[in-house]
Amino acid sequence: MKAKHQRLVLVVIAFAALIAAGLIFVWASRNQLSYFYYPEEMVSKPPEAGRAVRLGGMVQEGSIKTEPDGVTVTFVVTGKTADTVTVRYRGILPDLFVENSGVIAEGSLDENGVFVATNLLAKHDENYVPKELEGMGTQQAAKIAEETTVGLN
Repeated sequence: MKAKHQRLVLVVIAFAALIAAGLIFVWASRNQLSYFYYPEEMVSKPPEAGRAVRLGGMVQEGSIKTEPDGVTVTFVVTGKTADTVTVRYRGILPDLFVENSGVIAEGSLDENGVFVATNLLAKHDENYVPKELEGMGTQQAAKIAEETTVGLN
């Protein structure tokens, strides 16, 4: 076999190995990937029950209800339209979780169409100030932030 043919065989084997690695990656991560849904998308094209997805939207005012066990919370997530999704979460709520604020819930739909969240991420608005920096002037807060952060320049 000539050297030219040997190089060609090596290139073909390397290409086949690369494709196999890509297929293995896609197959292995198919259960790890989660799709993001807005409430209107979840109402119009709901994912199948039990499939891990993320739901993002605003917590509807007056919808947060704590169950008698004291740990389970039910609330409604709204989006840009009137569509809503009821979410049930069992666990400790994030500090920033309040009505009329943004939330991202990770979980899945159950058979009744209720989104069962396993993790909640609360979003804050652009006016958020950490408790440690409340009441400080802009320059003083910037100086403290500069002193306490490393490598964020």
